[in-house]
Amino acid sequence: MAIPTRPLGSTGYDVTILSYGAMELRGSGHRGPELDDAQAGRLLNTLLDSGINLIDTSIDYGRSEELIGRHLESRRDEYFLASKCGCMLDLPHDATPPYPHDWSRSNIRAGIEQSLRRLRTDHLDLLQVHLSPTRAQMEEDGTIEEMIALREEGKVRFLGMSGLLPNLPEHIEMDVFEVFQIPYSALQREHEGLITQAAEKGAGVLVRGGVARGAPSVDKNWTVPPIGLGEGEARRRWDEGSIEDLLDGMSAMEFTLRFTLGHPGLSTTIVGTSKVEHLEANIAVAEKGPLPPDLYAEAKRRLPAG
Repeated sequence: MAIPTRPLGSTGYDVTILSYGAMELRGSGHRGPELDDAQAGRLLNTLLDSGINLIDTSIDYGRSEELIGRHLESRRDEYFLASKCGCMLDLPHDATPPYPHDWSRSNIRAGIEQSLRRLRTDHLDLLQVHLSPTRAQMEEDGTIEEMIALREEGKVRFLGMSGLLPNLPEHIEMDVFEVFQIPYSALQREHEGLITQAAEKGAGVLVRGGVARGAPSVDKNWTVPPIGLGEGEARRRWDEGSIEDLLDGMSAMEFTLRFTLGHPGLSTTIVGTSKVEHLEANIAVAEKGPLPPDLYAEAKRRLPAG
């Protein structure tokens, strides 16, 4: 089987519905998992060999950009490469999220130049504003003007926003961004309608948190709440939905990932891991595609909308 693809909005690209989020490559120095260079190389080449054709990274992700450049430089034409701007270039190793950001023109340009060096490429397919600043903040800082200048120079192909409430509605109305990265899962549905709005305007939608923010996993969800949800809220939503009888032999991870894929406005969902076996399990689920429409509708009926 092959991983299904969908159009990335009006960009002209088709992307696999499962893509790779490279935050897990950040390294132990940035509070990430232990991962040596050989392991990272095996993981990155395995995901391309499997057919995944979109990788999302960030300056904030420690060694991630460096490892992608080192191991995938010779395969650059096989994948759509997305990174972010507004991040600080020299993030202290002991820094904890949310990190400080600077959306000024000078920092945007310095960041893209650093990213291109680390990624060993002459362009990014997608440059996303990180951390969802207000429209007023971006106008004050000249953020969009600098991103457009970088696009005109050929260093960036498309402009995007990694956004969320409360600022995401005004980002969509700006008619500037060709791709949005938006959180969504069975247990975090607050942005469900905004995904539809973005898609209806012709934008591509990268969903983040489609598993990590929605699967009943002790290490990812029940003891450490998803961003935007309070302690214990994910468990409460899962229990309130009473959806165990809908699983029909599926693991909670499979159900949650296929629920995410069921949103018609989604282009792809970004899932990160540092382990090849987890990557292969995610691929096996993605190859099955979304939940059947009637099951997706029933799960939405039962699960809290936010």
